[in-house]
Amino acid sequence: MGRRRIRLRLLCSLLLAVAASTGTAGAAQPGATEAGATEAGATAAGARPVPLDRVVPAPASVRPAETPYTLGPRTRILVAPGSRAARQVGDYLAGVLRPSTGYRLPVTAHGGGDGIRLRLVGEAAGGRGLGAEGYRLEVTRRGITISAREPAGLFHGVQTLRQLLPAAVERKTSQPGPWTVSGGTVTDVPRYAYRGAMLDVSRHFFTVRQVKTYIDQLALYKINTLHLHLSDDQGWRIAIDSWPRLATYGGSTQVGGGPGGFYSKADYREIVRYAASRHLTVVPEIDMPGHTNAALASYAELNCDGVAPPLYTGTEVGFSSLCAPKEVTYDFADDVIRELAALTPGRYLHIGGDEAHSTSHEDFVAFMDRVQPIVAKYGKTVIGWHQLTGARPAKGAIAQYWGQDGSEKEVADAARAGTRLILSPANRAYLDMKYNEDTPLGQDWAGLVDARQSYDWDPGSYIQGAPASSVLGVEAPLWTETLSTSAHLEYMAFPRLPGIAELGWSPSATHDWAGYRVRLAAQGPRWDALGIDYYRSPQVPWPTR
Repeated sequence: MGRRRIRLRLLCSLLLAVAASTGTAGAAQPGATEAGATEAGATAAGARPVPLDRVVPAPASVRPAETPYTLGPRTRILVAPGSRAARQVGDYLAGVLRPSTGYRLPVTAHGGGDGIRLRLVGEAAGGRGLGAEGYRLEVTRRGITISAREPAGLFHGVQTLRQLLPAAVERKTSQPGPWTVSGGTVTDVPRYAYRGAMLDVSRHFFTVRQVKTYIDQLALYKINTLHLHLSDDQGWRIAIDSWPRLATYGGSTQVGGGPGGFYSKADYREIVRYAASRHLTVVPEIDMPGHTNAALASYAELNCDGVAPPLYTGTEVGFSSLCAPKEVTYDFADDVIRELAALTPGRYLHIGGDEAHSTSHEDFVAFMDRVQPIVAKYGKTVIGWHQLTGARPAKGAIAQYWGQDGSEKEVADAARAGTRLILSPANRAYLDMKYNEDTPLGQDWAGLVDARQSYDWDPGSYIQGAPASSVLGVEAPLWTETLSTSAHLEYMAFPRLPGIAELGWSPSATHDWAGYRVRLAAQGPRWDALGIDYYRSPQVPWPTR
């Protein structure tokens, strides 16, 4: 009789446990009992989900509510029937979440119920004020809804959702959870339309796979532009059919004399395709008329004296120049721009223009007067480094500022005359600057740039005398004279890249170092989970590992 009573008690306990498991969205799936036990322990211990305002970049508006949602084995990702764009974002989200949660997370257009709903909406249906990249993320006990007018907005909303889940969600193996998201509403739109990062693949060559990895890291922080520096003294990195030796010979080396490399047209198309799948636009750069030794070494006729110099593997700048008086120079520029424009669906093409110390001012102006119309002829908008403002910027041209104090009069004059600006001040946004004197990588010609200096400036007022409306956005360049591996890129980009991303995305009223450093510190475990080799700046209160 006593044994029967004990068995009945055990049976009742088991039935209660099963009932609780069935009614809880975050219950462990079959075969994940250990995860379920850990989840229960975490809940009992009072583990709290990430607050809605703890993300980077800071959202424009946050309204918390006491209605968290927990992903579980029955969670689905719901999209509207026939919405291919929403389906693509849903597939991306499922790809992020499935390995760590162990859940099936089917992406479906059928039925309602609980889950993560991705909605493309018009102005009248809730999209008012969201623009091309904004989103609204709503979390209730029944589920999560991300609404946007355009697919890019849905994608950016997904990046916010990732940060609202525990950092372990980024791992590629099954993790215990729980996968709980704080309740409430985030309404978010970017401050600037252009939020870029530049990767120099000329000083050291990086493979398609390495570029894709960097694209994924950029996408996490709502960067929407990848600027590829495709040519320089040390290497030419894109195949041009009409001038084949540019790649095969000019691309055959790099800083220090390594083997270099170049992208075939198929390689470049794959980078462009992959970037587009992460809602980034590729901006190719062919730096001219300086930084051109790789081209000059490949074709003797591009030199004023008709003699090709040797390939160059050092790090000095300013010694090379295309021959501005020669007509073949403009045949060359036309061919290169034509072929590159045909490969590039984005609206911008970057023609460089910096550090042309071996080009006279008269020749520089004449060169830019000839080359800018070529870019327009092939349907693209010119971007040039801010030295372009010392010539005659074409109507609609964009100048990328890389000075250090915003005092250059010609930049402000050009901005007042209608030239838009991308801001990349070297002592703030250049990710290849050393953090401190002991940093084993990088350069220091623009000073030592730790996390706070990289973050603590306002793009809207940085250029003295330029109207705030002239600023198109910000960009974080990463030059690679001293960087040759993906680990090198990560060490120099993180933790500074998210700060530049926040300057480009978040309202100026949210910019506050004291609050930002806490939000930045919370990214550390996420980077650990992603395998990002970041610099643990002493300015940031990182969690103990």
